[in-house]
Amino acid sequence: METLYPIRLNAVCKDYLWGGTRLRTEYHQNSSALKVAESWVLSCHPDGPAVIANGDAKGLTLREYCDRAGRGILGTDCEKFPDFPILIKLIDAKENLSIQVHPDNDYARTHGGGFGKTEMWYVVDCAEGAYLYYGFDHEISKEEFRRRIETNTLPEDLHKVLVRPGDVLMIDSGTLHAIGAGILIAEIQQNSNLTYRIYDYGRLGADGKPRQLHIPQALDVTRLRRPARPVGPQGREIREEGCVRTLLASCEYFTVTHMKITEYALCAGEKSFQSLVCLDGDALILDRGRALLTFGKGDSIFIPAGFGRYTVKGGCEILLTEV
Repeated sequence: METLYPIRLNAVCKDYLWGGTRLRTEYHQNSSALKVAESWVLSCHPDGPAVIANGDAKGLTLREYCDRAGRGILGTDCEKFPDFPILIKLIDAKENLSIQVHPDNDYARTHGGGFGKTEMWYVVDCAEGAYLYYGFDHEISKEEFRRRIETNTLPEDLHKVLVRPGDVLMIDSGTLHAIGAGILIAEIQQNSNLTYRIYDYGRLGADGKPRQLHIPQALDVTRLRRPARPVGPQGREIREEGCVRTLLASCEYFTVTHMKITEYALCAGEKSFQSLVCLDGDALILDRGRALLTFGKGDSIFIPAGFGRYTVKGGCEILLTEV
């Protein structure tokens, strides 16, 4: 039987052309690339599996560890999913991302395989006046959507949201969206890398050619109205001894809680694994007073389901994600 313990993950970094340097310089992500656009801090996806950095499983990918240990380490609430259910990223948008949309599961399965993507954005930091696009600002027809794409005027119909640190947005599949320049985001999403790019500001890729667009697919899946979900956390701030916590978002794929901790007891029960992504500070994981692991800003910790009670001690700000 596999011995359960808190696992530190080495993330996979992506050097997309719109990225900056903050994930390397401030969040200690290990990359030699000039730009680090994304850091996949919790990933079993074949396009970028995280690697275990400590303990008996050191050197294995998280996927290899899950295969070795069995699906029980994911928890009973993950049994409904055919694969590892989520992917967590830190995203540094020094420049605008393309305007894009993700399909739902049914469309993804019938058009190339894989899963659709519902995701959540938590704004970790942003420049003054930074904004993102979140659906349309009014309902439009499919014909008008097509015309806006063809005439390169799509942004004129989009819902522009000025953001500040702590903002939360749920991006349901089918919702057109784009992260604007000067925003650093934590993204919790379905375990998918399927994106339909609609508008890319006329930029060229590393090969000197315009990046691929996916107009027919986008016309098929995009919801042509303003999103019904509000911008903001789903829960209120709760203050307890040693912790201030806020439920950010909960859906069928994940539940995410923002926590500021000095000393607080958590429990990874039989229902779900836990992911701890540290946004600031330093802390120690304790098991009945015994020190197990230290972590700091930018670190990602995977706690297997069934590990039980543990304590986080230190001044830290984390995102706790469960299924």
